[in-house]
Amino acid sequence: MPSDTRPDELEQPPVPEGAGLFGEPPPPEGPGLFGDAPASPPAAPAPDQPATPYRVLARKYRPQSFADLIGQDALVRTLRNAFAQNRVAHAFMLTGVRGVGKTTTARIIARALNCVGPDGQDGPTAEPCGACAECQAILADRHPDVLELDAASNNGVDNIRELREAVRYRPARARFKVYILDEVHMLSTAAFNALLKTLEEPPPQVKFLFATTEIRKVPATILSRCQRFDLRRVPQETLRAHFARIAEAEAVPATPEALAMIARAADGSVRDGLSLLDQAIAQAAGSAEGVQADLVRDMLGLADRTLLFDLLEAAFRGDIPAVLAAMDAGHERGADPGVVLADLLELTHTLTRLRAVPALRQDPSLAEAERVRGTALAEALSIPVLGRAWQVLLKGITEVAEAPDRRAAAEMVLIRLAHLAEMPTPGELVRRLTEGGATQPGAGHAVNGPGMGKPAGGARATANGAPAMEAAPAALPQPRGFREVVALASGRAPMLHAHLLHNTHLVAFAPGRIEIRQRPEAPRDLAAQLSALLLEQTGKRWTITLSNAEGEPTIAQQRSHVASERMEMARSHPLVQSILLAFPGAQVEALRDDSLDEYGLPPLPDALPEPPDDGPEFAPPDAEPADLDDFHSSDLHGEDA
Repeated sequence: MPSDTRPDELEQPPVPEGAGLFGEPPPPEGPGLFGDAPASPPAAPAPDQPATPYRVLARKYRPQSFADLIGQDALVRTLRNAFAQNRVAHAFMLTGVRGVGKTTTARIIARALNCVGPDGQDGPTAEPCGACAECQAILADRHPDVLELDAASNNGVDNIRELREAVRYRPARARFKVYILDEVHMLSTAAFNALLKTLEEPPPQVKFLFATTEIRKVPATILSRCQRFDLRRVPQETLRAHFARIAEAEAVPATPEALAMIARAADGSVRDGLSLLDQAIAQAAGSAEGVQADLVRDMLGLADRTLLFDLLEAAFRGDIPAVLAAMDAGHERGADPGVVLADLLELTHTLTRLRAVPALRQDPSLAEAERVRGTALAEALSIPVLGRAWQVLLKGITEVAEAPDRRAAAEMVLIRLAHLAEMPTPGELVRRLTEGGATQPGAGHAVNGPGMGKPAGGARATANGAPAMEAAPAALPQPRGFREVVALASGRAPMLHAHLLHNTHLVAFAPGRIEIRQRPEAPRDLAAQLSALLLEQTGKRWTITLSNAEGEPTIAQQRSHVASERMEMARSHPLVQSILLAFPGAQVEALRDDSLDEYGLPPLPDALPEPPDDGPEFAPPDAEPADLDDFHSSDLHGEDA
């Protein structure tokens, strides 16, 4: 060996493969001495793999194409046609409530504009492939040419100036630069003004996509430079079907009633509904039944639909103990008092629709309770009763929100509703008074409770419940002129009264017979309405004839003519002229004449009032002007001319 080589530097034999760090022999390849299997070396611990973060359903099932958008058929159809004809606008304004897909639609448009297809040769398309580099980068929110800005935090004029400088440069790699501004209504006035010119004449390679929930706060100058799309609330039935598909994809059982509750609570917002479904699935974890109606009801603090019908039926019967018992049951289940009243308000609206439009009772989207109990309850109630219940509940929701004890406030609202059920509606009260019927509260209702039946007209209930014959009405006063006929409609038929005042010309009047000419603005059945009113108020049949003759001016025209004449006479009076000269700038704005009737016209000849004892209101026109020195300034101050 060479003399300069140390013993520790001598060539060492190679370490056999599989030997240890210090040259231990490799493990035996065959069985051991006693026939046992060869011992294997201990396995090295696997490195810790990072757990995949959970993605909420609203992000996991976000639409990736126009075909995935639900409830926005008009928007999808318009955009598909625009891409097919190469007529894509340079700026879009997407508006609608939260969670209906505004920002999602903007991202799909951005991909559709920049998609190059799997082969890299395709142009803008309404069906982005999702596989090319451009689509993948936009989906991952890392494309340099697709910029999504929050206008709430970038709302200054300096931010818009930076944007204006950036749009002058060509895209770095994509076909178009796309700017997505969310909540654009948050921009300041100066920022909107700075954006105007760029938005009107943008470079050809730039597209603007705006989204907002407050379209009224966006200036009209901005709206006029954009194509506007109003995204609609998604119907409940569409939401329910969508949630059912997602629950199936997640392998989570869910009952139709539970999904219907979530869809109703979503109020047309897909994102809100998916968040609620996410929460319901988390609550149902470990349960073989999955998402059930009781679970969703407890989660949302809702009252059972059966409980709502029990509450409303008891209130319309006037059964206060049953109302309080139902409220106690709802409180035990965790139902929020304000939510109970809101649900009762919604149920009242549903009943009103069922009562007004009977064909809606066959709507398949209605729940079973609404179709069965709702239809029966709607048939037993009248529109005025339901309208009164709506007003009480609507006002009660505000009271509950402001009350220190929400449960007590809700009970007081329902007690008030039950008490009003015993009272007749204003229309029933007027009818009873005009027909001479009973005026006691609750009289004339059916056996199933006040407010839940039609008034039994023609008979009056006595103390023992037996019907009694009505007394014959007294001889009713008869109108002496057309003006008194019009007065009969005041307070009883407001629309008829207005048309008689403004759109009816009297041609001839005689007891029992009226000839009129009506304007085109008047209803075609005005004569029939007037005849029915006179029969009801006078007890006699009147003949109403339509004529083409000119006739008298309408009562409103006569009133205007008399008022202008009397005002001119008052202004030209010497005493008034002297006062106006003494107080420069003073004006005669109103004139009160107690000698005129309620329509501002002189009374009928046989109804003239007795002349007052203190003489006429004004001095004679030929009177000498008064000396202003005779008046003290305090006497004139504050007096009406």
